Amino acid sequence: MTEHHDVVVIGGGQAGLSISWCLVQRGIDHVVLERDSIGHQWREGRWDSFTLVTPNWQCNLPGYRYAGGDPDGFMTREQTYAFVRGYADTFPAPVREHVSVTSVTQSADSGFDIETTTGALHAGQVVVATGGYHVPAIPRFAERLPASVEQIHSSRYRSSAALPDGDVLVVGNGQSGAQIAEDLMLSGRTVHLVTGGAPRVARFYRGKDCVAWLHEMGTYDVSIADHPGGSAKRENTNHYVTGRDGGRDIDLRDFALRGMKLYGRLLDVVDETLHFAPTLEASLDAADAVAESIKDSIDAYIAREGIDAPHEDRYVPVWRPEQETTSLDLVSAEIGSVVWSIGFRTDYRWLHAGVFDGEGHPCHNRGVTAVPGLFFLGLPWQHTWGSGRFASVGRDAEYLADRIELESSVQPAIASSLA
Repeated sequence: MTEHHDVVVIGGGQAGLSISWCLVQRGIDHVVLERDSIGHQWREGRWDSFTLVTPNWQCNLPGYRYAGGDPDGFMTREQTYAFVRGYADTFPAPVREHVSVTSVTQSADSGFDIETTTGALHAGQVVVATGGYHVPAIPRFAERLPASVEQIHSSRYRSSAALPDGDVLVVGNGQSGAQIAEDLMLSGRTVHLVTGGAPRVARFYRGKDCVAWLHEMGTYDVSIADHPGGSAKRENTNHYVTGRDGGRDIDLRDFALRGMKLYGRLLDVVDETLHFAPTLEASLDAADAVAESIKDSIDAYIAREGIDAPHEDRYVPVWRPEQETTSLDLVSAEIGSVVWSIGFRTDYRWLHAGVFDGEGHPCHNRGVTAVPGLFFLGLPWQHTWGSGRFASVGRDAEYLADRIELESSVQPAIASSLA
């Protein structure tokens, strides 16, 4: 007989563990299937000097929160992994590690048929908690780079020492790209950074971490339905900043003064030469404008609430490109490696359900899909800005657990009435 569970949760990271905790509290039968091991990506998918960019006090999962001695600090890679792994030890989480889900289909009668590398299961309901970052994105023209140049995705970057000799080209200046570029620069490497449209945020402003101000202002609690940007916010790049060494700004203009080479958007590779759009200055200005607009909102909040906060002068750009470089010969520049940091693509090919848009993203409302019993958890902007973070994934899990409990009670009643 096929093994049956009321709920099957796919993914054993913080999202999968959060919904598991909620289901345990409600006494709902379930199992959590994890392809690798609990919290695997926090240890294996981050570089050596990685830290969270959100402060430790915001690490708050159902029934579990950060309890260390540095609430305003930023957990390292190993500390974050230990935090997630420790969470699983606080309750009887029915996690099965090293089990890959290969297919999920709707059953002919009800529920879902699930194929895995260890056998088949049947579930009344399914929670997909695999996050929104699955397949590393690398452009096809990367195939035209010289064979002498080593190419890796940011998810495989560990340290400067692990790369071959020579200058390093980092493509993408989102959270990962900007922090990796800084890590390479601090190690003594000459870094070439290709910029895009990523925004930035100041680490501290007027005596407090900007995250703390935004948290206090309720910014992380605004639902995507109420946000002016609407569902398009889900595609936005996160603001770059760092928690390294206690937290600080990432200022690419300052990096340029310190020797980093900056370029506009990458257009193509032709005969070992990279070609860029002249968008560098506009990108830097746009990133600064976002940072300053956040300060504007903080200033308004301080004034509105009558808060006694120290005055702080506004940022003044420390560098501007005299002339934008629109091409770079990889050989003459002695580029030894390229780190692609342009994000990920979703991959739900194993999930056979009519819940996806034309780009492969799940269509849902707060994680609830149009297919009864099928839910998503841990997606960026699933409900609020905090959904994809430790800050609010637990709240999303509680919401879905209530829906699951409701549907679990409704289904037997329907079956009884039809008997």
